[in-house]
Amino acid sequence: MADPVLAAVLLFAVGLVAGVINAIAGGGSFLTLPMMIFLGLPPTVANGTNRLAVLTNSIGALRSFQKKGLVMGPWLWFAIPPALVGTGLGSWGAVVVGDLAFRRVLAGSMVAMAVWSLWQSRDGGEAPGEHPLPTGRRRWLFLGGWFVAGLYGGFIQAGVGFIILGLTTAAGLDLIRGNALKMALVLAFTPVALLIFAAGGKVDWVMAFWLACGNYLGGIAGVHLQVLKGQAWVRNFVTAMIVIFAVRLIFGG
Repeated sequence: MADPVLAAVLLFAVGLVAGVINAIAGGGSFLTLPMMIFLGLPPTVANGTNRLAVLTNSIGALRSFQKKGLVMGPWLWFAIPPALVGTGLGSWGAVVVGDLAFRRVLAGSMVAMAVWSLWQSRDGGEAPGEHPLPTGRRRWLFLGGWFVAGLYGGFIQAGVGFIILGLTTAAGLDLIRGNALKMALVLAFTPVALLIFAAGGKVDWVMAFWLACGNYLGGIAGVHLQVLKGQAWVRNFVTAMIVIFAVRLIFGG
């Protein structure tokens, strides 16, 4: 375990950067999870500890989105129920899986998200404005999609923002409103995951505190940054970090 003061500084700094990335695109947990593992936490405990930081990040970002009037209530209430069911199942699975298995799943997810980040569109050509909820067969497809997003978010969290943005883009939402919905949905299902991890003794509350402080401020900053700068430069940075940390997890033992 690293020196407590050094660990606190590193966690706050990484949390700040990850909070900005999460608010703008997603994938910030690909920075925070490896950092906590490198500081000595078992992977499954790092996974649980990360949930408090994700919660505060969502609170900070969502407050900023709400001030700008970008949160779409009907879409949020449509997505919450299936996502909550998926989150409960995914979090339970993460608590019972072994550390080695989780490390492999994390590394594989990082590589997959890196490839996705490299090839997905940089500018999202969606039209801004309100969009009606899907009906008929599309409604059931989206319900299934929100369930999968919750399942993945509950199990690993890292990269769930890309999945949610994929769903919102498919629904025709522009990226800014998609990010607002993403942060609101993550805020809705993260307490479920946090409670399950805490009940399983998988949360280091000291590390969680410092990480959460950085994530909260990063979430606020990220909402403002994405309006000013866009997402391409952040996504390139995230992709590079994902590849670096995935290689470290795979070959670092």
